[in-house]
This record gives sequence, structure tokens and C-alpha cells, in this order.
Amino acid sequence: MNRSLTLDDLVLAGITLAAGLVLAFLSRMLLRWLAGHAERTRWSGDDVIVDALRSVVPWAAIAGGAAAAAVALPLTRTVRHHVDQFLQVWLILVVTVSAARVIAGLVRSVTQSRSGVAGSATIFVNITRVLVLAIGFLVVLQTLGISIAPLLTALGVGGLAVALALQDTLANLFAGVHILASKTVQPGDYIRLSSGEEGYVVDINWRQTTVRQLSNNLVVVPNGQLAKSNMTNFTRPEQQLTVLVQVGVSYDADLDQVERVTAEVVAETMTEITGAVPDHEPAIRFHTFGDSRIGFTVILGVGEFSDQYRVKHEFIKRLHRRYREEGISIPAPTRTVALQQGAVVIPQQRAGQDRP
Repeated sequence: MNRSLTLDDLVLAGITLAAGLVLAFLSRMLLRWLAGHAERTRWSGDDVIVDALRSVVPWAAIAGGAAAAAVALPLTRTVRHHVDQFLQVWLILVVTVSAARVIAGLVRSVTQSRSGVAGSATIFVNITRVLVLAIGFLVVLQTLGISIAPLLTALGVGGLAVALALQDTLANLFAGVHILASKTVQPGDYIRLSSGEEGYVVDINWRQTTVRQLSNNLVVVPNGQLAKSNMTNFTRPEQQLTVLVQVGVSYDADLDQVERVTAEVVAETMTEITGAVPDHEPAIRFHTFGDSRIGFTVILGVGEFSDQYRVKHEFIKRLHRRYREEGISIPAPTRTVALQQGAVVIPQQRAGQDRP
């Protein structure tokens, strides 16, 4: 504009800018009130959305006030163009950062809801955040009049060199994506590797999988190694599992009585012990005529992998006490060694005296 700057222009610009600041303050207060209500809901997605709006709306109000102030001032065409371009870039950056927070928060909410109490799968969170920020950066370049076609071409050529230099890192990245996409392993699962490591999967990120052992130690396994190793998942397809307890009784025992008493102890244990499955049907299977005992297997049901230790502990104590009360003996094998002068006769095993 060719006219000179007047006091009225400054007052009008100041009023519009102040109005934008007041609107930003009021919107922030309103969104804080909404955030308090969102915290009381079960869905965590509304918390993420409101938190993002608290970042976008106030800055958008300030940018609107600044844009209105620029219109009120008699600026030259070049200055107005630079001001408008600056405000556009400002809004794009604010919206991009907020969108990255919203999408990453929603992805984290979904992974946590599917993984139970365990940690989230941060690999998807990081990938979505990087993608949104990259798209926003390209939009900013396009807004500034910078052609992104040469940049994309350069990234394509340079990406090949980077891929060759980061083969192991990319292998771990794609292995982690494949593991989560195929749902072979999810955070919260209890797994055992062929190399012997076992524990709860805490997190799967872009490079590695973190496993928490029952001793509370953390084992870090590269995703590529996890994808190639033989693995047992004790959580899928069902979290409940059965455990086997080996028992033996004397040849003089009444097997019908043994089966009845053991079934009663199993039912009692399944009902009273935390971690056991109350509706589990007692399963007792005789299978071996041993050297000193008749062996059988008791099948117990537990809610998840770590519950088996507590359930087996209580079951063995109760079963031993009940056998004592019922007069059922659990024989202890003994060995007799005959010594001769200048030689030792091969030991022979025989049934020891029955012990209650």
C-alpha cells in the first residue's frame, strides 16, 4: 500500500492482536476444563485429542490475530507476502507437531489396550511420528516455494547408500514390524527362546525386543535374531495353560483311593489358590511301573505362566499332607552296595521301606 502509517492503523492492529491473545487464553482455559473431563473417561484417545487441541487452538488464535493485524497495517506487497508466508509456515508446523502427537498417542493407546498391562510397542509410535513430521516438512518446503521433486530424487539415491550402510539396523526394523504385524509376539506375552532366554515381552521398538525375566532382569534381543530363532509363546493362542506334576506311590497303595484323594486335593487347590483355574477338571493319569513306585501325572490348570510355581508349590504341600492323613505311602528308593575284597559288586536298586 502506498499510504503512510497512521495512529488509527496502529490502534486497530493492536486491538486485533490483543483479541487473538485473549481468544488464545480463553480457548486454553476451556480446553483445560475439557481435559479434566476427558481424564475421567475410560477411553484414553480423548485425552490425546484434547491435549493436542491445547497446543493447536491457542497458537492458531494468535496467528489469526497477527494476520488480522497485518491486514490492518499499510504494508507493502512484498512485506505482506513474507508475513503471510511466515504465518502459514507457523500454522503448518504447529498443526504438524500436534498431528504427530495425536496420531502417536492414538497408536500408543491402541497398542496398550491390546497388550494388557505391559509396555507399548514403540516401534509403531515412532514410525507414525516420523512419517507425519516428514510430511509436514515437505508441505513447509512447498509453501516456501522450494520444489521438493529434486529433494525426493536425492533422497532416493542417497537412501540406497544409507540402506547398504545400515543393513543390520534396517533388518531389525523390518523384523520388528513383521513380528508385530503377524502377531507372533506382542508386548505382555511370555516367551522362551531356543537359546534359553525367557520372560515377559516388555517392549518391541525399532531395533530390539526387551524381555523381563521372572527375576526382574531385562534381556535385550535384536529383532532380527528374535525373528530367526525358535520360540515358544506361552500366552498365545491362549493365556491359560496346563502344568504337569509327577507323583509316585507305593505298589501296596489302593490306586482307586489314590486317584480319589488326589482329585480332591486338585479340586481344593484349583478353588483356593490365586492363579489357579477354578473350573479346571482334575486329570490324573497312571503311566509307569517304576523300580519302587507306580508313577502317575497330575495335570493342573493355571491362569498364566508365572502362576504355575505358586500353584505347584501349594499343591505338593497339600498332597503330601493329605497322603499322610490317608496312609498313602510315597516310597523312597534305596541302593544296596555289596563290597568284596579287591572288587566292588555292581550296585543293585531295590525298593526301600515305605515312607508315609
